[in-house]
Amino acid sequence: MRRVIAPFVLFLALVAWAPTARSLEIQEVVSPGGVKAWLVEDRSNPILTLSFSFAGGESSDPVGKEGRARLVSGLLDEGAGDLDSTAFQKALTEDSISLSFNSRIDRFSGKLVTLTETRERAIDLLRSALTEPRFDPEPVERIRAQIQASLRSNLQNPRGIASRVWWAVSFPDHPYGRSGDGTPDSVAAVTVEDLREFVTSTFALDRLVVSAVGDIDAAGLATVLDRVFGDLPATGSAAPADDTAPGAEGQTFVVEQDIPQSVVVVGHAGIARDDPDWYVASLLNEIMAGGFGSRLTAEIREKRGLVYGVYAYLLPVDHAPLIMGGLATQNARVAESIRILRQEWGRMAEEGPTEAELADARTYLTGSFPLRLVDSDGTVSVLMGLQESDLPIDYLDRRDALYAAVTLDDMKRVARRLYRPDQLTVVVVGMPEGVTATAPVPSIPGVPARGG
Repeated sequence: MRRVIAPFVLFLALVAWAPTARSLEIQEVVSPGGVKAWLVEDRSNPILTLSFSFAGGESSDPVGKEGRARLVSGLLDEGAGDLDSTAFQKALTEDSISLSFNSRIDRFSGKLVTLTETRERAIDLLRSALTEPRFDPEPVERIRAQIQASLRSNLQNPRGIASRVWWAVSFPDHPYGRSGDGTPDSVAAVTVEDLREFVTSTFALDRLVVSAVGDIDAAGLATVLDRVFGDLPATGSAAPADDTAPGAEGQTFVVEQDIPQSVVVVGHAGIARDDPDWYVASLLNEIMAGGFGSRLTAEIREKRGLVYGVYAYLLPVDHAPLIMGGLATQNARVAESIRILRQEWGRMAEEGPTEAELADARTYLTGSFPLRLVDSDGTVSVLMGLQESDLPIDYLDRRDALYAAVTLDDMKRVARRLYRPDQLTVVVVGMPEGVTATAPVPSIPGVPARGG
């Protein structure tokens, strides 16, 4: 009977979690072996969510073998230790254990969700996946084929093409310029030895952050930490990417595709997460692009009906923080849409926001944040974000005050720093009318040759 009801119990436990930011008691746990983690204990539900990540992700993929980290993420639960792929997946299913892995540009992450009664088995499976992955021929080729099929589809997608071109032209001599998804050819070039090299060079204690939420106390978590991570090496050998800045400032690139609407991606250098002006920049971005009522939506969509959607966001990647944006519209409306976006970029830089806009943005960013903590999954994600950003353990207690301290003068000062319309790198995929490319599109793996 337990096998039948376990998924339902797991679901109820997830949705029942509903703390607020101020009610969270975050403990720092250090295991006997020196592994650190942040814990929010909740004994009311029989569930544990364990999340972790290692510094080093897709940007460490070798040239010509882009997609290596992504392939690893798809294979760690496809056999480990003495369990082949079928046996490993059966063990997860029988005990209603959720185990997943994900590669990102600068980090490699994983998450385990398990009921208390199956926790011991879940911990053993996770430890085995991290320290004894098998990479057997059948699952390697199966997952490789799945990734390649997904890539072939994505490489026909205008938004995917626009993103690849933007990163490639902005970072031509840096790992950021090479898509972490790879291409069918680069994924085909990845060997089992490459997969093992990623694991041994990346999965190390000096690169690790861990968060846990749920039915476990500090002593129990300390034991779990040593069981899961205790056999990892103290240090990893993968070299981080160099700090850099985006190039191709102010250039416009056009990739011609015979489609009825164009996709546009724009961006330039932004503000790092540890910059004191981060909170000001977050408020500015909410005013500029925080959905209906934001400046970009009001000016480009609501007043003029030019676009189907428009967006902008801060992207504080580790080695080149960015501010990005984009839109999609009919080919005949692309030129005017880009012009208005640049105009709003410049107006914010020149005038800054109003007091009313600042007040509304501050109310939204402080008032909506607790919604991220409505379940254990959201809570553990917040804890991970805080640790990955190297924020203090009492950050949630001080977050509202950090936003409250922002003045209108701060907003105007940082607006001049953040918004630089003449430095926007613009990539358009489609047949845009009235848009002239200022530079040819270079040869980019996976991107059609037409353009320029």
